[in-house]
Amino acid sequence: MGFMDFIDKLAGKRIIRKGAGEGEEFIELEPNEMKKKAAKIFVKYFVLTDFADIKSVIDALREGYTIALLKIKPLKDKDMNELKRAINKVKRTVDAIDGEVVGIDEDWIIAVPNFIEVYKGEITGGEGASPTDEGEAQE
Repeated sequence: MGFMDFIDKLAGKRIIRKGAGEGEEFIELEPNEMKKKAAKIFVKYFVLTDFADIKSVIDALREGYTIALLKIKPLKDKDMNELKRAINKVKRTVDAIDGEVVGIDEDWIIAVPNFIEVYKGEITGGEGASPTDEGEAQE
């Protein structure tokens, strides 16, 4: 790699050679032309205060690249039947895209597309607990 190749690399340019030998041609490509468009995954936060709020959640999930965190406490405090309807609507949408809906605690649920897996096991041991602490406690 020559000095100019190194400078072009630092500048974010890429040179492609066409042909071989003395009469080589070079085509300069800008960095934007070299990048492939990658799918972005969004984590979106929603607060459900009314049944109508579920539309934006469903629209985001149907796009296919959204992890939806839903705070359900305001709707739960307001109207439990509306909350059940809203959660059922989210579940039907997520089932259609082969995703999953998981309750995080009493006030939160998460809805994810099919390429995301939510770990549902419990984390054992508290803060600062180590395997040696547990072994010493058993003795």
